[in-house]
Parts: sequence; C-alpha cells; structure tokens
Amino acid sequence: MKHRRIPKATIDRMAVYLEVLENFSRDGAELVSSDQLAKACKSNPAQIRKDLAYFGDFGIRGVGYAVESLKLAIKRALSIDGVWRCALFGAGNLGRALLGNREFVRRGFHIQAVFDCDPDKLGLRMFHLAVQSPSRLGHIVKEQDIQIGIITTPPNRAQRAANHLVEADIKGIVTFAPTRINVPDEVSLQYVDLFRTFYSLSFDISLREQEAAEEQNAD
Repeated sequence: MKHRRIPKATIDRMAVYLEVLENFSRDGAELVSSDQLAKACKSNPAQIRKDLAYFGDFGIRGVGYAVESLKLAIKRALSIDGVWRCALFGAGNLGRALLGNREFVRRGFHIQAVFDCDPDKLGLRMFHLAVQSPSRLGHIVKEQDIQIGIITTPPNRAQRAANHLVEADIKGIVTFAPTRINVPDEVSLQYVDLFRTFYSLSFDISLREQEAAEEQNAD
C-alpha cells in the first residue's frame, strides 16, 4: 500500500469513520452495516466502501463490518495503532487543557514533555510534567524519541516555537495558534483552526436563517 496514492480527503474521512466506530463500540455494538456506518458518518455506503478499498478488503456481504476489527484496521492504516510521543510547546491554559485530556493517551498520543519561553513558568508542574526551557528541547526529543510537536502559544510566539521544534528535529507539528507559520518541506504541519470553525458555523447559521426568511416571504 502506497500512502502517497491515497487522497487526503479519504484520510480525513477515515478519521471520521474511526470516531463513529468508537461510538458504536461504546454502545456495545459488535457488527455494523455499511448503511448504519454511512448514516452515522453522513456519507453513503459506496463512498465508505471506496475509501476502505484503499486499505484492504473489509466486511462480509449481507452481514456488515466487525466493529473492533475495522477499528483496528483503520488505526493501522492511519499509523495510530502504536504510541506517538509528543512535546507540548506553550504552558498556558490551552496547553494545560490538552495535557489533562485523557483521550490523548487513550488514542496513542503521549505528551512526554512541556516547554515554554516564559522564565516565570519554568519549573511549574502541569499535571505530572515540569515546564522546561526550550534550550533542553533538542536533548529531550532525542532522549525520549519524540516525533510530534504541539504548539499552544499565543500567535506572536508560534513561529519561534516552530523554529525550536524544527531545530530539535521534530518530524511533525500540530499548531493551535491562530496564525500561519513556516516550516521546512520535510516537516509535516497541521493547523487546528478553531476560529475558522466558528467562522464557518456562524456563516452556516446566517445562511439558514436567510433561507428560512426567504421561504417565509415567498409564502
């Protein structure tokens, strides 16, 4: 299987399928039909079958998918069936919230260390980790084999945090800072843009209200 041949949209949908399968699993379901999975994902069975076909043969005709087996297969396909070690850069409220979220560990993303440039925060404990200086980042990344950096700094400090992570030979970065940053091509970068989500939501609400008003006026 060549990951580079798989469309990013398919990867994004696979993550949704996994979330939905987690819900089925919590509800005690052992089998799920393609129709049930499609309805829960707001997709269609043909699209789901097409996406899964990139990774192998799944499901039994007339029966459906075994929930736990399909979850494991998707995790393997997304390379999240093991442990990914992470470094958190930014010891503020958002960083603390992420560190305290037990879902990270449950899903295989272990935050191993916390860093901040603010000297007043150095040595403070965030749950079980002490905030460290960026000067130790390279050493910690190498010693603990950390692959992912998470940026939760204010926007004006995000690029500096990214520079520190790149210099420490981090392979991929997830940034929650509401700004664009630059990294070398060989470093994978993902944005978690909370404001874009709110912008999209507010537009959607306004559009629905406008359509409803137009329908009412037409009557």
